[in-house]
Amino acid sequence: MVRAITPARILSAAAVAVLGASLAACGGGGASSAQSAATAKGPIKVWYSNNAAEVKWGKEMVSAWNAAHPDQQVEGQEIPAGKSSEEVIGAAISAGSAPCLVFNTSPAAVPQFQKQGGLVPLDSFPDATQYIKDRTGALADQYKSADGKFYQLPWKSNPVVLFYNKDLFKKAGLDPEHPQLATQQQFLDTARALVKSGAVKTAVWPSPASDFYQSWFDFYPFYAAATGGTQLVKDGKATFDDDQGKQVATLFQTLYKENLASKETYQGDSFGEGKSAMALAGPWAIEAYKGKVNWGAVPIPAPQQQDKVSTFSDAKNVAMYSACKNRGTAWDVLKFATSKDEDGKLLQETGQMPMRQGLTTAYADYFAKNPSYSQFADQASRTVEVPNVSNSVQVWQTFRDAWSKSVIFGNQSIDDAFNGASDKINQLVSQK
Repeated sequence: MVRAITPARILSAAAVAVLGASLAACGGGGASSAQSAATAKGPIKVWYSNNAAEVKWGKEMVSAWNAAHPDQQVEGQEIPAGKSSEEVIGAAISAGSAPCLVFNTSPAAVPQFQKQGGLVPLDSFPDATQYIKDRTGALADQYKSADGKFYQLPWKSNPVVLFYNKDLFKKAGLDPEHPQLATQQQFLDTARALVKSGAVKTAVWPSPASDFYQSWFDFYPFYAAATGGTQLVKDGKATFDDDQGKQVATLFQTLYKENLASKETYQGDSFGEGKSAMALAGPWAIEAYKGKVNWGAVPIPAPQQQDKVSTFSDAKNVAMYSACKNRGTAWDVLKFATSKDEDGKLLQETGQMPMRQGLTTAYADYFAKNPSYSQFADQASRTVEVPNVSNSVQVWQTFRDAWSKSVIFGNQSIDDAFNGASDKINQLVSQK
């Protein structure tokens, strides 16, 4: 499927442009020194996503801060228009004109922004490391950079699960209330039954496009589920050229070979329009499909049935940019914007999961009133992020190219494609 434009995708769609850009590293952006900027108080600028729900939350957050801090006013705006948000942010870093905070920083872009000298290590604030760990818990470690520092604050996630169309399942003679989707084999058998019945021509329609990030919505959630949460790169080495990675690849190769998934790019939303019976998506889909699809959702199928599976986080974070002069205020605003109260408002406005420990208990009233979001809150504690490594986007593009050749189009064996991609990725990660 081609995913609808959502809060979680706005920043990620063209980070390749940033990665390939020759942008000069930026210094303090006019601040006399990083040390003086770290404690300086005064007005700051922030950018937030241009998604309507997040804009509403952002404006309300800024208004609440400004009402209580007349001498430290925040000017908030949507990320300026451009080919991609990463490109806009990268250009602002180069020009020394980036805002203090961006509330939609893509984890995949962080290594490049860091390399440009555009990010402030949050560890430079005495209470930052403890604040991040207390708020996010063990998952926070995935967001550390190679030097062990946090250049991003884990903010919100959209845990990917498997949505299915109950009406199409019923039409195919399948039980929509007890779908057989717990394991990879059940998923494959169900896909076959759906198409064989004539209820739908395409069981599942992940995008076959070559964009680097597309593997976050076919391979990566399944690999996370199969491995109990292994990242694509671990300890500086690619992980996917293993039994679990090849098993996932073989599963999808079978879907394509048997025409259970389409090799054509769909211009629209195949699941939302009833062209496919299943889709990989996060909690944003609840509102998107409201009144359009009679849906159900289950965890990503694993090789064997298990109670607790991992998946891709589809997160967006907050980073502080080195052009910021009044970093003392920026850090205080960042803590205010990610407080329990503001996290609750973000959840209420957007349906996205704040990366905060104990979500279901912290916001019990919300989940009691909105039970369809509860499974995402539970899943949010078991998410896998893109690895924070050098040449992050090129790493994913290398993997996507191998996946396309072998899995989607069958022009190369999975063994050869994965082995070659693994070697190339190891080289990319080793570059500083």
